[in-house]
Amino acid sequence: MSSEKVYTLMGGERMPLVGYGTYKVRGRELINQVLDCALGAGYRLIDTAVVYENEQEIGEALRSLLPKHNLKREDIFITSKLPSNLYGVLDNILKVIKSSLVKLDVTFIDLYLIHWPGQHGQNPRDDSNSHVRAQTWKALIEAKRMGWVKNIGVSNYADHHIREIIDRYPHELPVVNQVEWHPMCYQQELLSFCKENSILLQAYFSLGGTSDSNALLNNAEVQKVAQNVHKSPAQVLLAWALQHGVAIIPKSLNNDHIISNFKLDFVIPDDDFRILNSLPQKRFGGNPAIVS
Repeated sequence: MSSEKVYTLMGGERMPLVGYGTYKVRGRELINQVLDCALGAGYRLIDTAVVYENEQEIGEALRSLLPKHNLKREDIFITSKLPSNLYGVLDNILKVIKSSLVKLDVTFIDLYLIHWPGQHGQNPRDDSNSHVRAQTWKALIEAKRMGWVKNIGVSNYADHHIREIIDRYPHELPVVNQVEWHPMCYQQELLSFCKENSILLQAYFSLGGTSDSNALLNNAEVQKVAQNVHKSPAQVLLAWALQHGVAIIPKSLNNDHIISNFKLDFVIPDDDFRILNSLPQKRFGGNPAIVS
């Protein structure tokens, strides 16, 4: 399976299945270094978010790096996300999207996501979450109508959150749902549900979370599969997601790892694939399913 593969979203836009994640990547020099390496390796999708506080540095880096790599703005797919403290109010949402456009130095963002299904500081069981989500989705539809964003989607949505959108806005469904997804968080039902509704599932924490960063990479079964296919544990975990039809946004600050994480032109044999599908389950991040 080629790591250069792209997926055609519901609206017809083509989105790379392999992108570079920038969670907790900050500082001009560091961002310039990792994006320079990533673009050189072949990455064409860059994932960020307002709460990552690095949009400005990404915009500045791309201003010089795109010409260096003989690329244009339209060659790059940029994703950003709305922070949960701004949900529900159209003017506030449009202001923060406009701010992202300025910081990233672009006229449009390829994909804009609602970052979390609940409101910042609100009880996850509070009934108001559902109403505020609906108003927030309506605001993203408006931002798309204005041309500020080309595609809209969600992040950390469980199936019941997506069903709300299907019921209320059947003509404007999310094109992507970005969630924690790896062999220890193998959400089969959510993947099937998204596929049934033409929603691309995109994985974060593919290589493990920040709380226990080596739990996946050092897992005995993952290492055994890696030895069998003569690849690194990281490559195996990333290829596993791609073989499920799930997009990935691996992050590394190491140039060698950035390059190797993109070299995924191999197939995990069926027996090894089943082993990875059967690992004990563990989340590294919060569980969005508890949000009403």
